[in-house]
Amino acid sequence: MRGRPGTRALPLLGGGRAVGGPIPLGLFASYVAVALVGWLAAAVALVLAAPAIANRHPLDETPVLAVHLVALVLLPLAVTAASFHLLPVMLRNDIRHPRLLRAALPLLAGGLLVAPGIAFDQATVLWPGVALVTGGLAIVLFELLGLVLRAPRDRTLIASRAGVALVCLHVTAAFVLGGVVFEHGDATVAGVTHDRWLLVHLHLAVLGWITLLIVTVGRTLGPMLALAPAAPARRLPVTEVTVSLGLWVLLLGIAASWNWVAAVGALVILIGIADFARQMIRVVRTRRLPLEAPLAHLVCGVAFLAQAAVLAALLLASWVEPQRVLTAYVVLLLAGWGAGVTLGHLGKLLSLSIWVWWPPGPRPKQEALYPRGVWLAEALAFAVGIEAIACGSLAGSTWLVRGGAVAVTAAALLAVSGAARTWHARPR
Repeated sequence: MRGRPGTRALPLLGGGRAVGGPIPLGLFASYVAVALVGWLAAAVALVLAAPAIANRHPLDETPVLAVHLVALVLLPLAVTAASFHLLPVMLRNDIRHPRLLRAALPLLAGGLLVAPGIAFDQATVLWPGVALVTGGLAIVLFELLGLVLRAPRDRTLIASRAGVALVCLHVTAAFVLGGVVFEHGDATVAGVTHDRWLLVHLHLAVLGWITLLIVTVGRTLGPMLALAPAAPARRLPVTEVTVSLGLWVLLLGIAASWNWVAAVGALVILIGIADFARQMIRVVRTRRLPLEAPLAHLVCGVAFLAQAAVLAALLLASWVEPQRVLTAYVVLLLAGWGAGVTLGHLGKLLSLSIWVWWPPGPRPKQEALYPRGVWLAEALAFAVGIEAIACGSLAGSTWLVRGGAVAVTAAALLAVSGAARTWHARPR
């Protein structure tokens, strides 16, 4: 697979064609660019949504717009780029249809239509966007499952086939359920109220898709990016299966209004994630590189996830009113954890893609392609902003929420700047 004339991919793990290669640089960068456009738009929407967030009205137009710009633009485009840069190497086989992935890019960009279509209830914008995103998602899932099915059985793999397959299952279920929930409006479906279906939809996306992918890929990617000792070899994907089982129990408890069942599911998920968090703490302690944005975002993300877990425990114990904490819970879970960890890796992976596709001959050090200071400033602004938004929602403070949203917008601008500087450093 070639990036452009005169380039070739550097084999990352050795072994020639027995090892898959990343997608071409131009395609990867295009996905990253659209993802960052969606993220910047979401950050601006957060500024506009400050009064609604402070007043704990998460279903108002602007908060819904911000959420869906994250969920339907930033995350799908960023996750697709990262997946097809990393998983062919981790699963030891190539993407068979790179032209399909080129076609998937404008299709997935249809999320820029779906987000305002949902927020402002504009069917003329929504359904064309849904058709585009459906086509793009189908292509991405086809290629991902192809990587899983073609992964050699007689060689060591550094990503779990079962984990990737479960990610595909959950993102499909989240997408379909989102359509069902929107189509039925506030009506009860299968005996489950609209609000509870929304919570099921949220947790399928954040825990079943993003979290499970972070766990599946991160146990290898985290040590690699930090030059820390690799995670110990394992025979079974225990963490991925644990998180998935806990998720299904949690979803059952949410849908059926059985708080004790939801609590059991949440506890099982936390047990699975705790093992992953322990591995990342070991990476922080044994790294041989200075702290960089991917690890900083991961550490902050775990802290946001822990705060979300505390709010969830208070809700399940009926010690707080749902309206008081649900907005902060969504901010911490979706933005702080899911979007933050994903975003933090984009700049580093872009620099790696440029380095991998460097023309034959001497290559610069990879660190020369990555503006570490810019991305660390982005991680700091992001963390401060998300914390301020969550606290402002809990306190009912518009100025605190707006200040946090401005910090998140600054973080988005820094992310765009960092990616642009890396792109400028590529060989002409």
